[in-house]
Amino acid sequence: MTKEGAATLRELAVNGGEPVSQRRIPLAKPVIDADVMDEIREILESGQLRQGSRVREFEALFAERTGARYTYAVCNGTAALHAAYLSTVGPGDEVIVPSFTFIATASMVHHSAARPVFADIDPDTYLIDPEDVAEKITPRTRAVVPVHLFGNAADLDGLRDLCEDHGLLMIHDAAQAHGTRYGGRDIGAHDDLGCYSFYPSKTITTGEGGMVTTNDEGLHRRGLLLRAHGDEGRYRHVLLGFNYRLTEVAAAIGISQLGRLDEFIRRRKACGMYLKKHVSRIEGLHPQEATPKADHSYSYFSLTLDPERLRCTRDQFTEALTAENIDCAVHYPAPLTQQPAMKGLYGGWCPVSEDVSRRILSLPMHPALTDEDLKLIVAGVEKVAGYFLR
Repeated sequence: MTKEGAATLRELAVNGGEPVSQRRIPLAKPVIDADVMDEIREILESGQLRQGSRVREFEALFAERTGARYTYAVCNGTAALHAAYLSTVGPGDEVIVPSFTFIATASMVHHSAARPVFADIDPDTYLIDPEDVAEKITPRTRAVVPVHLFGNAADLDGLRDLCEDHGLLMIHDAAQAHGTRYGGRDIGAHDDLGCYSFYPSKTITTGEGGMVTTNDEGLHRRGLLLRAHGDEGRYRHVLLGFNYRLTEVAAAIGISQLGRLDEFIRRRKACGMYLKKHVSRIEGLHPQEATPKADHSYSYFSLTLDPERLRCTRDQFTEALTAENIDCAVHYPAPLTQQPAMKGLYGGWCPVSEDVSRRILSLPMHPALTDEDLKLIVAGVEKVAGYFLR
């Protein structure tokens, strides 16, 4: 090794050099208003903890914010998907889902007695590819599930044409798409169903929680029954459902969070645009591209590495960046077609998803990021990429 090479090696914090940031910059950070604590205390003192008036208020406000006709809250995003699927599909049905997503998108199809069919993704947007969806449609196909991953909206024009031509439902996995718009319209206002998560890493959080949006009164009615044991009156069960209810405490947090959604999105967009501008200039790195007509809400900021320009694996890159005190994560390290629980049951081959999963990583993205944080993130990425550049 040359003296110059040894000096470069020492500069990387992972090899004992000085980190770019003297403090850790977290990947995600929920921003909770202090005044919601008083309302939580009031709820706890009242003893009325289960689903009640605050849940109804949260549902109404969410419907107003998204433009959906109907909403119902549930205990988490997985429950939202499960209730949506149970409202629409059944034994023998096939549901086309992207191979590159969180497992609940597909596992809840399985737990609804239907069969997930995996479609590949676009290599630049990381979202379900309508052309591959078209290849996967059969007489048994009942629904298509666009996942609006990382706050980017899927190609709804292309998917809608397919659904209309084949008489299919569209069930939106909007777990990461709070405030995302497509063609000027909120994702939650699109037919037929939208499923949200309020997990702590999401744009707004209730700790755990979820919401289903729909413009169909019948689907709304069925969802209300499914989340509460099919009970339409006290101990009158008209279908077999679950206890997927949201608590009053979670709803109170959700109401507070929803009131700041526009503020959160403005800051996320500013951060996302800054990172995209600067990261795009770094050789070997390619930030996620926004779908045409999509208004990206930057739930996450993700990028892929170019192996022809960088002499490292994705995991070596993330290890080095983390040592610089810049948190990063991998969403997702394997496509669903390669997950042990899915591979044995359903299989499938989606080469773009497999390629992206080996090269993708996410940088910090949350409204508490300061301008100084953003500069340090870029500096850390530049330092690591510069060392590994071929």
